[in-house]
Amino acid sequence: MARADIWPTVGAERTTLAADLRSLTADQWSTRSLCTDWTVRDVLAHMTATAQITPARFVPKLIGSGFSLHRLQARDIDRLTGGSAADTLAGFQAIIGTTTGPPGPADTMLGETIVHSQDIRRPLGIAHHYPPEALIRVADFYKGSNLILGTKRRIDGLSLRATDLSWSHGSGPEVTGPMLSILMAMTGRKEPLDDLQGDGVATLRSRP
Repeated sequence: MARADIWPTVGAERTTLAADLRSLTADQWSTRSLCTDWTVRDVLAHMTATAQITPARFVPKLIGSGFSLHRLQARDIDRLTGGSAADTLAGFQAIIGTTTGPPGPADTMLGETIVHSQDIRRPLGIAHHYPPEALIRVADFYKGSNLILGTKRRIDGLSLRATDLSWSHGSGPEVTGPMLSILMAMTGRKEPLDDLQGDGVATLRSRP
């Protein structure tokens, strides 16, 4: 996937996610997401808030939150879930075409969009086919980084191999399965580990 394709892909994935969520019931909006501290609605609010941040605004917001990223995120979620679920969805729809985000490469926002979309969809039982080249680009971006997600540390000493796409990484006890499930496990999500096989799965499950 070329760098020039990132933002169109982000916009397309946001568009399909918004469409998937239009008919949710109140109980579905309150469903626990794969980010276990957040509901489905909380995750969508977080995605909106992240897309609203610019590099220039990020540092003042972080300072205002006592240099706590967790507190910054919690405040934004509270702000964007203060009205109705329809309001939260409308807020997300308003950022679909934006190309802003916190400091960092555009790959960060591609990963944010794909991983959090799946955080929402999987607990709701909503199937979605993510672009294979986008899954690979995000996995390649995360595999060498410990920033925020700690992926490099989590997968250290393991051999990861997708069974549906041509992608592999590392050496050691093997972890195999669908690319999407591997990507989600790389970011610390536990439920997708049930889709994976190999001697390395237990090790991956034991790591935070």
